[in-house]
Amino acid sequence: MLKGSFVALVTPFKNNDIDFSSLENLIDFHITNQTDGILLCGTTGEAPSLSSEERDKLLDFCSKKINRQTKIMIGTGTNNLEHTIELTRQAEKLGADFALVITPYYNKPTQSGLYHYFKEVHDKTNIPIVIYNVPGRTGVNISSKITTLLSKECDRIVGIKEASGNIVQASEIIRDTDPEFSLMSGEDALNWPLLSIGAKGVISVTANILPKELHNLVSFSEQNKIEEAKEMHLKLLEINRKMFLETNPIPVKTTLHLMNKITEEIRLPLYKMSEINIKTLTECLIKYTLI
Repeated sequence: MLKGSFVALVTPFKNNDIDFSSLENLIDFHITNQTDGILLCGTTGEAPSLSSEERDKLLDFCSKKINRQTKIMIGTGTNNLEHTIELTRQAEKLGADFALVITPYYNKPTQSGLYHYFKEVHDKTNIPIVIYNVPGRTGVNISSKITTLLSKECDRIVGIKEASGNIVQASEIIRDTDPEFSLMSGEDALNWPLLSIGAKGVISVTANILPKELHNLVSFSEQNKIEEAKEMHLKLLEINRKMFLETNPIPVKTTLHLMNKITEEIRLPLYKMSEINIKTLTECLIKYTLI
């Protein structure tokens, strides 16, 4: 079953190339701190900014480095059906545990279009698939009704990364899907609220910098330690907000740079964080004793 604390891993760059040395250190950091899974080539990993060759090198390197020490999820969704199927088959060949398939962006599909799109990806691949719903990025929301239908008709659609911010929609998915289907929080500010109503885990940006805390939050939820989970949620509230001072992954990459884990390099059209926001971020990181 899909569950636990997954990190939406950044892709470190140096001199406009992937910084494999820093990437290796980040993976070690997560394995040491009990991160339950690593998402590669997601939004936080700047997947749209990677060339096909870079993507292949990154995935090959990470799959060999991780070597089954934790779960691997790979972002494979695009707004082109055949390309999504191709990338999903690549994830399968690499031995990934899950493929994360985002709702197609820019096309603005109908709910019927979303149903047939995800069913086609499912039917032409052989890897467990996680739907990624983030309407703030894609311009389209997949409804709880279609998510539930796909979960029942497609045995390898095993979960959804829910980042709509809609608690009612998430509640409907948890209520209407089978117990084996996993709703994963895709929005750090709502991690505990979603876990408290039955989410199986998180796919987190904040886990890049506080992996142990995110692992513990999910663990507290699994053990029904309500007060401990609430306390952790409230502890993380401010840092979760600061990770979205600007477009993700600008703040989290800036944070990792200030923690001396990566360079602050980010690829256009994203751009380095403004000085005023760096000041705000730095004050927060000092409070959390991260720098």
